[in-house]
Amino acid sequence: MTPNKLVPLLKDEIPNMRKEHNTGNAYLFPSSAALAELKQRSRSAQNGLYRTKFFTQILDHFNFNPQSYQTFQQRYLINDTYWGGAKKKAPIFVYTGNEGVIEWFAQNTGFMFENAPSFQALLVFIEHRFYGKSIPFGGNKTVAYANASTLGYLTSTQALADYATLIIDLKKNLSANDSPVVVFGGSYGGMLAAWFRMKYPHVAIGALASSAPILHFMDLVSPDIFNSIVTQDYRSESENCYKVLKGSWYLIDDTAKKPGGMELLRKTFRICKSDDFGPGSLEGWLRAAWVNTAMTDYPTPSNFLNPLPAYPVKKICEAIDSLVAENNTLAKLYAAANVYYNYSGTATCFNVDDDSDPHDLRGWQWQACTEMIMPTSGSNKESIFPEMEWSYEGRATFCDSFYNVTPRPYWITTEFGGHAIERVLKRFASNIIFFNGLRDPWSGGGVLKSISKSIVVIVTKKGAHHVDLRYSNTEDPKWLKDVRKQEGKIIASWISQYYQDLQSNN
Repeated sequence: MTPNKLVPLLKDEIPNMRKEHNTGNAYLFPSSAALAELKQRSRSAQNGLYRTKFFTQILDHFNFNPQSYQTFQQRYLINDTYWGGAKKKAPIFVYTGNEGVIEWFAQNTGFMFENAPSFQALLVFIEHRFYGKSIPFGGNKTVAYANASTLGYLTSTQALADYATLIIDLKKNLSANDSPVVVFGGSYGGMLAAWFRMKYPHVAIGALASSAPILHFMDLVSPDIFNSIVTQDYRSESENCYKVLKGSWYLIDDTAKKPGGMELLRKTFRICKSDDFGPGSLEGWLRAAWVNTAMTDYPTPSNFLNPLPAYPVKKICEAIDSLVAENNTLAKLYAAANVYYNYSGTATCFNVDDDSDPHDLRGWQWQACTEMIMPTSGSNKESIFPEMEWSYEGRATFCDSFYNVTPRPYWITTEFGGHAIERVLKRFASNIIFFNGLRDPWSGGGVLKSISKSIVVIVTKKGAHHVDLRYSNTEDPKWLKDVRKQEGKIIASWISQYYQDLQSNN
């Protein structure tokens, strides 16, 4: 929903959380992590992981009024190190960019880089409009994000048309019209990859949609499913861990009301003196840690959202359980949060109100206010989070007050489908891999049953958010290695069939 997206939790949907006007998700990134990410991006470009290019993209693909013909510079990253070339009709692997800077996703999609040599593939990572450096209206974010009149061009359908236009033009310029294209994506990018294959089958011969919650919309899934999976992740590690997390919200609120309570919270959680925080901010900070850790519960160390150890959910519960003899629940919570926010050990204090946005996720709030109405904040009695009923009306009220826009909660399922997905896709779609790891909170909105011989679903009990797309590691478990091998074989079969069809048609 990512991140993914990344988690599209609007601040007004999280109890007691401070509403922020510059980000629409629940991710909170320490400034140290932000700097590390920025340095990594620079190194990746310098080391030749990719070259940066720009494409002159049209503003509006679906209308013919004068403003529709405005253009903007859309960024894409390209690596032709292993490409077999146009004469060999070598394939082109394209990543359909998510809600953030494209380097972030390129650096966390090792599966494409590692498979490029055997496929002799050209790699292309396209940045989503309104994110990173792909900003319409002269590249001016202030203008682009000014109001609904400009942000109205930020939609999934416009993004897909961007990708189709760029790919077709790139193939033409490379004289590679016969090179097959396979699209890849994780989280929202995975949704776009699946939808791209459905909408533009003449452009892409197949799609790998990893952790793509294309069913996570109203009337398709329970609003509680996301937090229920988060809860199960922690409960599966330790019942004590589950109970501590579940009871933490009342404890924090109760502590804050007592004389000296806020100072106790500040000292316990090492909150920076410059941070004029409230209990709601602290709760939001903790909630982000529990959710983001569940999403990125990878079997090896990672640095996708924050630097984390292998199996970080287990590490959080171990941090809580290691203090079981102590009657200090706040200390246990701090130890747990430290796994997510300070695994590197470099932080001296924390700003729980930090709203920095190093991955440029700002545009997601608009998307979550228009078409991406994905209920995630509902919590039942068993949840580690306070019991809460998700409300569309609450979302609509916020979006109207902030953007003067009314959400279209059923537009995505109207445009791309979702109801009776097995029956519908079986009739007309093909060549899509849906991967889901059941420890990923987004898996509740994923496609979990294979639909046909060519629409293959791969589900793993221990997998987390688009773990299959990550760089391989010598410590990877066998099940993950097997998943990647299976995906590679399926993609190879698509390309082989394409060449056979191409030869027979000639």
